[in-house]
Amino acid sequence: MTMPELPEAETICRSLRRRIKGKLIKDIKLFWPFLLKDTEPEALLKWVGARLVQIRRRGKMILIDSDRQETLLVHLKMTGQLYLAPVEEPGDKHVRLIIEFEGDNLELRFRDVRKFGYIKIFDTSRENLVEPLNRLGPEPLDLSADEFISLFQGRKERIKSLLLRQDFLAGLGNIYSDEILFRAGINPERLTHSLSRQELGRLYRAMIIVLAQAIKYRGTSVRDYRDGLGEAGSFQNHLRVYGREGESCYRCRRPIKRKKIVSRSTYFCPHCQPSG
Repeated sequence: MTMPELPEAETICRSLRRRIKGKLIKDIKLFWPFLLKDTEPEALLKWVGARLVQIRRRGKMILIDSDRQETLLVHLKMTGQLYLAPVEEPGDKHVRLIIEFEGDNLELRFRDVRKFGYIKIFDTSRENLVEPLNRLGPEPLDLSADEFISLFQGRKERIKSLLLRQDFLAGLGNIYSDEILFRAGINPERLTHSLSRQELGRLYRAMIIVLAQAIKYRGTSVRDYRDGLGEAGSFQNHLRVYGREGESCYRCRRPIKRKKIVSRSTYFCPHCQPSG
């Protein structure tokens, strides 16, 4: 099971932004109260009559700002989907929330099969103090190469483990950390203090390229992910190692291996990503 990562959250924001920015909320229907985290149902229902002024991303999370200086945070977790659907189109039993807009036949739905996703509302001015936003590291695409390399000073842990930590870099998960390490030619079990500045530079360039390409192809739809219009991404057609255990490496033609690292399946090519 994979969680939507930075490219998927960014794609959802981009696909929704042009459709719901500036819209006035007509009604909100909450079908599963446990969807709300640190938020009372009354706080959500008070958004009726609010106007949406922005939809943006932080890490793997989606942030929707209203003209009341409040923000609605959406964390998709494993199977969450946030998308627009025609009002007349029936939803299934997994739709947990519906937001209707004035003068629009499209409504915003939050659907979640496994019920791990959540929503919370907070004052926008408190964004840097609110869990889990207050624990996030920098955005990968906002860093220069020197800033990225400086993050590794004093670190002594496996590189794959570190890339998964949201307090180190916000938005990377299992899919893209594997793809980035393969493109950089770095073994996922390498210890960070063993990496040279040149290798870290390769890692930075690989990160920028992989994330940019994944956003270009609207994310990776391995299982549940859909964008804000309900459409699948296509980056799964460009994956080089993730999910390809036993298949031939596109570079060297040797088989891709899978190994558990921090309880996560990690895919890599032992030949193209040597261990030492």
